[in-house]
Amino acid sequence: MSGPTPGSLDGGSLKALVDVDRGVVSREIFVSEAIYRQELERVFARAWLFLGHESQIPRPGDYLVSSMGEESVIVCRDASARIRVFLNSCRHRGMKVCRYDEGHTVEFQCPYHGWSYGTDGALVGVPFAKDAYGAQLDRSRWGLIEVAQMKNYKGTIWATWDRSAPSFEGYLGGYKLYLDLLLDAWDGREGGTEVIGGTHKWLIPCNWKFPAENFSGDRYHGVSHRSVDMVGIGPSGKGRRDMGERNQARWLDVSFPDLGHSMIAFLRPHDAPLAPAYQDAPIVADYFRHCEEERKRRRGAEWRLFGGPGTMFPNTSPLARQPRTIAAWHPRGPHQTEAWRWYLVDADAPAEVKDFLRQYYIRYSGPSGLTEQDDMENWNYAHAASRGTIARQYPYNYEMGLGRATSAFEDHGLKLPGVINDVTEANASEHNQRGFYTRWRQLMEAESWGEIATP
Repeated sequence: MSGPTPGSLDGGSLKALVDVDRGVVSREIFVSEAIYRQELERVFARAWLFLGHESQIPRPGDYLVSSMGEESVIVCRDASARIRVFLNSCRHRGMKVCRYDEGHTVEFQCPYHGWSYGTDGALVGVPFAKDAYGAQLDRSRWGLIEVAQMKNYKGTIWATWDRSAPSFEGYLGGYKLYLDLLLDAWDGREGGTEVIGGTHKWLIPCNWKFPAENFSGDRYHGVSHRSVDMVGIGPSGKGRRDMGERNQARWLDVSFPDLGHSMIAFLRPHDAPLAPAYQDAPIVADYFRHCEEERKRRRGAEWRLFGGPGTMFPNTSPLARQPRTIAAWHPRGPHQTEAWRWYLVDADAPAEVKDFLRQYYIRYSGPSGLTEQDDMENWNYAHAASRGTIARQYPYNYEMGLGRATSAFEDHGLKLPGVINDVTEANASEHNQRGFYTRWRQLMEAESWGEIATP
């Protein structure tokens, strides 16, 4: 038996808990209350976090309620259509000033004592203000608390509580190429997506890091999805559209260990033909054929690159293939995760294409689909089996693929950023998970962003 004393941060250093050089990670980081509290302070209070999509709040006064760690936040458009992000907590006694998931308003009124705030966060109403406070209440000092930095990136909304955090572009780094695989239109144009079907939300009885690391690049758990593979689920019900090209593709585990981001990428052969279009619906088939042709024309050598799943550190997982989604793994204590998932389509796609994809998304993914349940069952049982006094003394093994990565990948003129493990022959590795925990340990050890190396 080895490892730190359960429940104690000083029973062993963070390096003893997470030794990425040896590929060993303590179960303690998944089940310890003390470690979880430190994560909220040093990871979620510092990192750039995904909140939603601008298509969910198209007009001034539109809002949605999102989450940053355990903090509830309001994402809204003010009267000038500017997107703002505020802590969802009244400055008087802390009550939530917005208790609905989404909607439209001219102001947010606290249901406890009636303080009200404009969509720009300003305190605009105080009941009995003259009699209760006289001239002593300076309303300019008591508006809603706004995030330190906010970024609208190709329609996706991100924010951080830390003013000293790197810019969003700096935080993203070379991962931009892989995030763009999701956010750019399928025909190769920059941006142009929208959310379809709202936000799906459900609870999982496991630590948030289980889904985050799984989506970072776990291709080793194919046995879990055997039933889905046997059914052959796909847009046509006869198998996945990309299966044939995937079998011919070069699989890559891509990690940015000094940023924590990762992506499973697959690269078509340089002389690959255009993928076959769906045959069941002529309008859908024509649209995807057009997208394939335009993508090849617009993107040059990058047209061969597809990606997903992956994880943008700490808790956002883009999937740039089918289903085309973004997931966020919100921490709700060390033993529970609230999963949120958004589904994307091209905003200018024909209505028939959007409906076609909506039907596929329902069948494949999310709480009502056929794959998410497989994963959740794994995380549920793994977490429960790691909480015991004996279990916590034995670490997890992350040795797969150690020493096989390269930072200089090129294929027929296409150079890719990141530290890459070519797993086409090896089938799988834990290269991406080790990168995730490298960054996790950096943030957990550092007192501030000034101590954290940023490329």
